[in-house]
Amino acid sequence: MSWRKFTTATVVAIFIAPSTAWANNGNDIYQLLSTQRCEQCNLVNAGLVRADLAGAQLQGANLSNANLGRADLTGANLRGANLTGANLRGADLTGANLRGANLTRTDLRNAYLRDAQLEGTTLENAYIKGAIAIPNSAASAQQYYQIAFAQAQQGNYETAVEYSNLAIRVDSEYAPAYLGRGIARYELGQEQAAIQDAERAADLFAQQENIAGVQTSQEFLQIMKTAQKVKEEQQDSGGGLGNVLTSVGSLLMRFLF
Repeated sequence: MSWRKFTTATVVAIFIAPSTAWANNGNDIYQLLSTQRCEQCNLVNAGLVRADLAGAQLQGANLSNANLGRADLTGANLRGANLTGANLRGADLTGANLRGANLTRTDLRNAYLRDAQLEGTTLENAYIKGAIAIPNSAASAQQYYQIAFAQAQQGNYETAVEYSNLAIRVDSEYAPAYLGRGIARYELGQEQAAIQDAERAADLFAQQENIAGVQTSQEFLQIMKTAQKVKEEQQDSGGGLGNVLTSVGSLLMRFLF
C-alpha cells in the first residue's frame, strides 16, 4: 500500500470512527490500514468508510457495527469474521471470502458480491436490497421475493421479475414468487406469461393447502379475464383495474408477512 493510500485511509478512520472506538482499538485499526493484515483483531465500531482494503487478511476479526460503507474489499479474506450490524453498504466484496462469517443485521445494500464465497454463512438476517450479483445459493427464496415485492411496489417491474426468477431458482415450488412475477409481468404487458404464472401459483398454493394463496391467485386470474373482456369490447377501464391490482398486492403482503 502506498503512503498516500495509507494517509487517506487513516484520516477517514480517525474522523469517521467514534473517539471511544479509536481509543479502544486504535492499534488494530492502524495495523490494518498499514499492513492490510489484522486477523482476529478487535475492530468493533471501526470507521473505515471508503477504505482501501483490497486483499486484506481479516480472518476471524470482530467487525461488529464497523462502518465499511463503500470500502474496497475485493478479494479480502473475511472468513469467520463477525460482521454483526456492520455497514457494508455499497462496498465492493467481489471475490471476497465470507465463509462462516456472521452476517446478522449486516447492511449489504448496493454491495457488490460477484464471486463472493459465502459457504457456511447465510444472508437470511442481512439487508440485501439492491445488492449486486448475489450467489444463487446465498439467499432464501423468501428474501428474493421480499425484494421483488418491494421493487414492484415502487413500479420497478422488470427488476421485480428478475428477483422473482432468483426466488424460483432457489425454490421451484415457492408459490408466492410465481404470483408476484405474474403481477409484475402483467404490468409489463406480458399477459400470457402472467396467466401462466398465476395458474402455476394457484396449483402450488393448492398443493400446500394455502387457502389465502389460492384465493388470491384466482382473484388475479379473474382480474385478467375481466381486463381482456374490456379490451375486446373496446371500453375504457379507467383506474379501476389498477386499483384492484393494488388490492391484490396488499392481500399478498398481509398473508405472507
